[in-house]
Amino acid sequence: MEKKLTSGSVAKTLILFALPFLLSYFLQTLYGLADLFIIGRFCPTEATTAVSVGGQVMHMLTVMIVGLSMGSTVLIGRAVGSGDSNLKNKAVGNTAVIFLALSLILTLVLSLCIGPIVKVMSTPVEAVAGTSDYLFVCFLGIPFITAYNIISSVFRGMGDSRSPMYFVAVACVFNIVLDCVFIGLLNMGPMGAALGTTIAQAVSVAVSLVYMVRKRVLPEFSREYLSFDGNVACSIFKVGLPVAAQDGFIQISFIVITIFANMRGLNDSAAVGVVEKLIGILFLVPSSMLAAVSAICAQNVGAGEHERARKTLFYAIGISNGIGLAFSVAFQFLSGAAVGLFVSNSEVIRLGDQYMRSYVWDCIFAAVHFCFSGYFCAYSRSGLSFLHNVISAFCVRIPLAYYFSKAFTETLFPMGCAAPAGSLVSIVICIFAYIYIQKRIVRTNND
Repeated sequence: MEKKLTSGSVAKTLILFALPFLLSYFLQTLYGLADLFIIGRFCPTEATTAVSVGGQVMHMLTVMIVGLSMGSTVLIGRAVGSGDSNLKNKAVGNTAVIFLALSLILTLVLSLCIGPIVKVMSTPVEAVAGTSDYLFVCFLGIPFITAYNIISSVFRGMGDSRSPMYFVAVACVFNIVLDCVFIGLLNMGPMGAALGTTIAQAVSVAVSLVYMVRKRVLPEFSREYLSFDGNVACSIFKVGLPVAAQDGFIQISFIVITIFANMRGLNDSAAVGVVEKLIGILFLVPSSMLAAVSAICAQNVGAGEHERARKTLFYAIGISNGIGLAFSVAFQFLSGAAVGLFVSNSEVIRLGDQYMRSYVWDCIFAAVHFCFSGYFCAYSRSGLSFLHNVISAFCVRIPLAYYFSKAFTETLFPMGCAAPAGSLVSIVICIFAYIYIQKRIVRTNND
């Protein structure tokens, strides 16, 4: 089931590998959109706010798990690129052990902290009960979220980005059907949305495990590889922990911005929640490129093909940047209509239109630093990604959002400018980091 990504056309390899990533991420995002769309049609505004606030907490958790699993993808990719089957199987086994323990701990701890989480989010009073119900059910499903993402990381490290797409497609179909039943027919509100998502995730994991066994995806894998190996675990954490921390801080910054909106009232909160979902769709392209660049470049680094890794980076930047520009221009005219798909409240639509028209320009700038982050991960330099994201979030994005939320109380447009401003800072840092890595490669080759 392995697929080498170290030969052939660089552009073709990147596009064919990234497309399934894009579709997988789109289907995962569709989970949240389906919840928001269906609950917006059957329930009042406070239910929409509950799902948007709770969904943001779950999104933060998910992206941190995905970030941590990036360490597994890179290590497996390097093992495949260098032809080291033993290392590949050790990486898979240790990934399973580490993430199983992590998922159980997270389920227990977060289930006990629902009240403080809802309070920290400054959730509007009308939406507190719904948000608590949503988070309780979703936290019980953490093992399934974790299992899906580690299975996907294994496939992608082996050069297969299509199989995870099929698994998440199954989950997406189940989620939409169950949302219609639990929210539309049974009137379960936010809890129904969470229940549909959790059951769908469980089905997806079951399908993926059956597929792995029947197709003998890991023919040489045995129980002995499930024993904990400190060196392998360190290699996974070396890449995964900085990425998980980076993604966590990014999400914290956006949650803080959501808190600023929540403090302004229910309409502002709902508008920001809907726009965050829409931006999540548009950011699928740079997110897909980040994941694709890290996996492809990891195999090429393992094979010593540094020039091919560099070309992959710049093709990815060019493609995602061009698409980001198209999105940014189009949504200057489509923002209001897009927000109106999820809510009928005219004031929420007005505020969402303002926020979206400024925020959407981040699609251009984020495309650049996302691709750089994938490249840094492939070289086990994920700490650089952590650095630029933390600096941009806490030194630019959050301070600007806070200032604009207080200075412009009648509009959300200025608040939306905080995200692209932060990304510009990230790009500058990434350029210097890239130059540093290139000098190290040249020095190593000369030695």
